[in-house]
Amino acid sequence: MTVSSAPIRQGVVAVNGEGVIEGVYDSHSIPDGVTVKKLAGVLIPGFVNTHCHLELSHMLGKIPQHTGLPIFLSNVIKDRNSTEKNILSAMKKADEMMFKNGIQAVGDHVNSAISASIKEKSKIIYHTFVEVIGINNAELQAKIDHARDIEFHFDADHSSITPHAPYSSTKMMFKAFKKAIAEDNIISIHNQESDEENKLFRYRMGDFLTFYADQGIDMSGFKAQARNSLQSYLPYLPASNKIILVHNTYMSLKDLDFINRMNKKVILCLCPKANLYIENTLPKIPIIEQDNLDITIGTDSLASNDTLDMLEELKTIHAHYPDVDLNKSIRWATLNGAKALGLDADLGSIEVGKTPGLVLLKNMNQLRFTKNVQVERIV
Repeated sequence: MTVSSAPIRQGVVAVNGEGVIEGVYDSHSIPDGVTVKKLAGVLIPGFVNTHCHLELSHMLGKIPQHTGLPIFLSNVIKDRNSTEKNILSAMKKADEMMFKNGIQAVGDHVNSAISASIKEKSKIIYHTFVEVIGINNAELQAKIDHARDIEFHFDADHSSITPHAPYSSTKMMFKAFKKAIAEDNIISIHNQESDEENKLFRYRMGDFLTFYADQGIDMSGFKAQARNSLQSYLPYLPASNKIILVHNTYMSLKDLDFINRMNKKVILCLCPKANLYIENTLPKIPIIEQDNLDITIGTDSLASNDTLDMLEELKTIHAHYPDVDLNKSIRWATLNGAKALGLDADLGSIEVGKTPGLVLLKNMNQLRFTKNVQVERIV
């Protein structure tokens, strides 16, 4: 499955020692003198994990499941501290796990520069999103400047700053952020991961008010917007930048219509296992996929997942929504992710000149993602 064109039964991919694709053939067009290594399964390009938090890898198994997002966030803030040695060790293990699981590129959110050394040595290509959290309007420019300082530690061609989430940003922060970035700054924002987020923006009520109080955050100036969070903040983001909306668990048809009317470069990232871990529910994927927006897939972090495995995310989607087209979902997990991160010139599809990595899906039964399907990295 090249992803960029129709699947090729008994197809053959020619790849050199550097992983560059040199040819794609059907069984009748293989050049003379070529030795073919036969594989049983479905060959696809390496996965692109559009959303992760590598620096939370040391939190595997620490956070209870099904608490809802505000309590989950409180637990992360309370339990995320550890020694630098433990954090680095866990990140290295997670990075190696992702590569073994066929992941070729990752969109990774950070709050510090601690993952820079891991990424520099990794076989994976990372685009690093440095989060800006701006609840206090008096500190907005300082927060943006601090994010820029952290971004300096990462690959300049594959990093950007981004608002963390609507519940951790003010209207003034979004306005200041818009003025501070260039058109090539990719945005990746947590969106409608919890219905409590929509309650906060619509009615100024719900569990987020308790969360703020517990964190000592003064929200007395926050006013109900009488509409969902997405509709409250999206107008303040720039029209020319790519905007990856992550999770979208409680996105409505009205929200999707609002996105289309805003005419912005919006991509929707799904993290199904993390949604089940935290909120015990999934986005309405059959409704979302009927829209014209590109969909991508992410694993989120080991604070909200038991593995960083894109195949397991695909299995989860197909187990809950069996009518989702397999070809389409593989595109979500590969080429669409590469496009979202600006890496599609090299990754995401099996095409001559690209270095996408090659992954074998084994034990496929009539092209279905059953629990028996396994992933093996080939290149």
